[in-house]
Amino acid sequence: MKKLGIAITLVSFILLSGCKDKHEPERQVVAVEKVGVENMEIYGEYVGQIRAKGFVEVRARVEGYLEQMLFEEGKRVKRNQPLFKINSDLYQARVDKAKAQLAKDLAQEAKAERDVERLRPLYEQKAASQLDLDNAVAAYESAKANVAMSKADLAQAELELSYTTVRSPIDGYISERYADIGTLVGPGGKSQLATIVESDEVLVDFSLTALDYLRSQQRNVTLGEKDANRSWQPSVTITLADNSVYPLTGIVDFADPQVNPQTGTFGVRAELPNPDRKLLPGQFTKVKLLLDVRENAIVVPSKAVAIEKGGAYIYVVRRDSTAEKRFIETGPEVNNHIVVERGLGPDELVVVEGYHKLTPGALVKPVSPEMIKEEEVAL
Repeated sequence: MKKLGIAITLVSFILLSGCKDKHEPERQVVAVEKVGVENMEIYGEYVGQIRAKGFVEVRARVEGYLEQMLFEEGKRVKRNQPLFKINSDLYQARVDKAKAQLAKDLAQEAKAERDVERLRPLYEQKAASQLDLDNAVAAYESAKANVAMSKADLAQAELELSYTTVRSPIDGYISERYADIGTLVGPGGKSQLATIVESDEVLVDFSLTALDYLRSQQRNVTLGEKDANRSWQPSVTITLADNSVYPLTGIVDFADPQVNPQTGTFGVRAELPNPDRKLLPGQFTKVKLLLDVRENAIVVPSKAVAIEKGGAYIYVVRRDSTAEKRFIETGPEVNNHIVVERGLGPDELVVVEGYHKLTPGALVKPVSPEMIKEEEVAL
């Protein structure tokens, strides 16, 4: 009887244990991540072309034969640095002639002034007529006018003489010369001598799509204008020909106020420093423009978001370890992460792997994505 009782007890325990295992809810193992809050930077990528900030064609202002070239081609020149010398014999002669004429007119002016000073007391003593005095005063005024005209002629002659030394109008790098020594050059736009490029700073021109432009307006971001109330500015980074990222950033300083009717895009310009001349005018480059920064944004991995007819949703793990299917309003997607505009709070747990096998209210066993990977490697 004692053995029979023990047997009955073991059978009862086994049956009870079986019933307990049978009614224990099965928990789905899912990978979860805590919802993060971060500043999400939103970029647009475009194709741009670099051009020099300053580009000046050096031309002759006076006619003459080139006598000297005073620079090394391809080297840096400074503002007002002499570049070319044009034969100045003719212009020096004009200066000398203008100086001689001025001296003659000054002498005539001095004589006329003495005549007035001599006739005025005679007129007061009735020893000279009014007509004599008037003629003397008129001659003096005419002499003064001639002096003023001669001074203007001399200034013009000296200016033309100074033009025989062709100087750099800006700081920059000079191209090869376009005229040889001995060439007859002159004004009128036909005698280009050289080109100077100001490339310590360069401009990058690119086109912004109408959609990106409108979105920036909706976010109260006006391209080409600095906003002191904003913690960031629309900055630009570019990629060089070897696919390396240029280390210095630029700022958008201009946005075309009208749409190009042929392309439907907006012209945008950014300015970048170029101290080492790595950026060459004329080359094409990839442009990455910071369009917006969503500060303190709720961010989840893109793989956690599913789409159905009702919209986008995610699974959130509640405190009681049950799964909640929650519809959310999504924002921009950047680097495999999506901004959640509504429907989710910070520090909540979202399912990033395994949500496809869940149903609302299901019990789950949340683990980190790393644990899931370790189990997959072990298998």
